[in-house]
Amino acid sequence: MKEIGIDTEYIALGQFLKLSDCISTGGQAKFFLQEAVVHINGEPDNRRGRKLYPGDKVEVEGCGAFIVTAK
Repeated sequence: MKEIGIDTEYIALGQFLKLSDCISTGGQAKFFLQEAVVHINGEPDNRRGRKLYPGDKVEVEGCGAFIVTAK
């Protein structure tokens, strides 16, 4: 499981996908989330604006498993 460090209180799922290198630009997030299965803390979620906080576990189909950490 890869750690993705953030230096803010939370990060939106769309921004997280870019930071974790699952997508190359933020504009791809909407289309990526329509195609791929994303689980946050074990529950499916495809809302681009979903807030992720340190400690959240994110599994992205075809990209891997991540945990959000505070920098």
